[in-house]
Amino acid sequence: MDRKINLIDILKDKASILRATLSINRHVSSIHVAILRATSHDPSSPPSEERIADILDLGRSSRLAACTCIDILMDRLHVTQNAFVALKCLYTVHNIVSRGSFIFRDQISYHPSFGGRNFLNMTMFSDQSDLDTWEFSLWVRWYAAVVEQNLMVARAIGYYLNSENMKAENHNKVVVALLNSDLVADIEVLVGFVARISDAPESLSLQRNDLVYEIVKAASEDYRAVQREISVRVKEVEDRVERLSLSELTRVVEALRRLEDCKERLVLLFVNRKRNDGLWESVRKTRAELAETKAQREERRLVVVRTVSRNRGRDELGESTQCWNPFLEPGQLLLLPSGGGGGGWLGMGPSPIAV
Repeated sequence: MDRKINLIDILKDKASILRATLSINRHVSSIHVAILRATSHDPSSPPSEERIADILDLGRSSRLAACTCIDILMDRLHVTQNAFVALKCLYTVHNIVSRGSFIFRDQISYHPSFGGRNFLNMTMFSDQSDLDTWEFSLWVRWYAAVVEQNLMVARAIGYYLNSENMKAENHNKVVVALLNSDLVADIEVLVGFVARISDAPESLSLQRNDLVYEIVKAASEDYRAVQREISVRVKEVEDRVERLSLSELTRVVEALRRLEDCKERLVLLFVNRKRNDGLWESVRKTRAELAETKAQREERRLVVVRTVSRNRGRDELGESTQCWNPFLEPGQLLLLPSGGGGGGWLGMGPSPIAV
């Protein structure tokens, strides 16, 4: 069922907006009010497109405005204990990552100053107001992880997933120029993102709540972009199969197997939307080909190892039998000549060897 905003939450929103409006710093005040309006306590609907557009416009004005906006938005996200406010903050962050200006994306990618994994820090978030909010907390933690992984992918591949400048021909040029090691690393991080998206909560909130429906829809756009990135790289791996090392083959086979394991959960999450049967068929065929090549190389390497071991064993056996004499008792000494002509000992005398 849809939750209804209560009187206390309405008063909280009005009081927060009033305090921000009365701030002496008019520049900060306007930014603060824009964020408060986009991240209200209303549990039934996501921020309107108008509210999101107001915030995105801030990132086009100046670096200072973008930095201030990110600071205020992150403070609200980390201070709130309300699941719906947290989801709206994350939805706003996601829109900045997907649609924001370069300045805005730059600020969000390195907040705080070191950026890095888990910078949203929502893994322990829990709204325990009631059973419903506890369930929505699961969506908060999942969505935060999705947004974080989005930024990690951007750092790994060198551009944002929904970048308007990366057209199909540019994608191909970038991927063809990758070293084998970088190509494999890209596939691993992209598959990791798909696995993160597929790990959505198993709850009915998706059907019951417009806010949850909207964040899943936003995640589906990321998934569509990731499908495109994976497809280009899978084709490139197929073209390079003979040039990949055994270690690289093993990593790609494992990554593609992990990707296939996500398929069923993704179909359930997106209800067959974004299915892309062509990609899954390509992944299946490529994984099978790589696995076969990997098995052949491992078999060849095993044959070489066995041959070397067998030859080494013969050598050791030959060395051990050179000094064995069946007519001597254990402990007796065998005198061996040191070489030279005429039966001489090269002035060194006999060499005693215990038998």
